[in-house]
Amino acid sequence: MDLRVRVFIDEQGVDPAKELDELDDVSVQIVAVDESGVIATCRLRDIDDGDWKLERMVVEKRLRELGVGSTLLAGAEDEARKSGAREMLLHAQRRAESFYASNGYVAEGETFLEAEIEHVRMRKAL
Repeated sequence: MDLRVRVFIDEQGVDPAKELDELDDVSVQIVAVDESGVIATCRLRDIDDGDWKLERMVVEKRLRELGVGSTLLAGAEDEARKSGAREMLLHAQRRAESFYASNGYVAEGETFLEAEIEHVRMRKAL
């Protein structure tokens, strides 16, 4: 949670009431760690028959662009697959759209605001 607070609330200015919600209790939490502690995290939710949603993905600022995010994403997809997921959905910040696209996600629909940040819906068959 500390990493999410530092990135989403402190760095990006997201309202704490929007970032910290009741869905954490019903989500699968995925973390990457090194000797310093948690360096990346995301959460997964089963949202419909075979559809899972990836949310709140974040990587420690000093480690961005070094492959940590792709490794975390692959681990999250594996975990969802083991739980019966056939598709992964996510709402990507526009600035992260190319990252998700490089990992096989396809954008669909128009840009929308979520927590006052431009996002696009993306999907990937697992």
